[in-house]
Amino acid sequence: MSGTTDKHILKNVRQAQKDLFFISFGILLYGVGYTAFILPEQVVMGGVSGISALLFYAFGFPPAISIWVLNVTMLLIAFRALTRQFTVRTIIGVTIMSVIIGVLQPFFSANPIITAGEDKFMHVLIGGAMSGAGLGLVFSHNGSTGGTDIIIALLNKYFRMSFGRAMQFIDISIICSSYVLFHSVETIVYGVAFTLVASFVCDYVINGSRQTVQFIIISKEYEKIADTINTKVRRGVTMIEGKGWYSKSDVKLLIVLARKYESQDVFNWIKAIDPYALVSQSFCQGVFGEGFDKIR
Repeated sequence: MSGTTDKHILKNVRQAQKDLFFISFGILLYGVGYTAFILPEQVVMGGVSGISALLFYAFGFPPAISIWVLNVTMLLIAFRALTRQFTVRTIIGVTIMSVIIGVLQPFFSANPIITAGEDKFMHVLIGGAMSGAGLGLVFSHNGSTGGTDIIIALLNKYFRMSFGRAMQFIDISIICSSYVLFHSVETIVYGVAFTLVASFVCDYVINGSRQTVQFIIISKEYEKIADTINTKVRRGVTMIEGKGWYSKSDVKLLIVLARKYESQDVFNWIKAIDPYALVSQSFCQGVFGEGFDKIR
């Protein structure tokens, strides 16, 4: 019993270390996009990073400090509305982000990798893609960077505002407030473009890491196919008794769940065993449980 417990603890420790690595790498990726491409172009996006960018453009206040102070302040205000787990993860994520941005922002100010004002739209796209990919990695590994998630939790709890509507309201308000500083509609457009690109890439990273395919296979060689998928692809197979309504004959349906990158192997083995098998393939948003993603 003790050995099983030790293995379980060791597994959890390794998973935590893996999560911390990818969270840190994701925040590093976000930090490079934010400090190397967005701040030099004076673009304002949504969230706490957008507020910090405004403070930096207006008063020269270091983004690393303002990101940490704003997040911790909101955590203290919203402490009762948030779970303990969310609070701890947010503090860890925000601290890592503040340290990384605190190092990268002065570095890229002294050693710029772009010329501000030239190909501004391209810089916004690159910064948005890098930031979105970084956040996607953070969220995929149960991390949190705080930000307006804290405000959204408050609006949802006390004003019954949906998460999507609250997020849109806050981000649009922050982006549009850049007009007060720059008196430029163009700056607002760039902020919206950054937000759209970052959101798209973030969703792509999150869904891509969880993308699973489901096969429904009808074949007279169902036993060979099931055994081969078990042994060669190392995926489980579920068999269901069925009946063809047209032929009125009994059939066996095989259901297989596999990662997207394993789907071609499944197809190749089915074709090798029974080229005339009927195969249906569909994409799943996510599959959780043994052999797939852990239920969080």
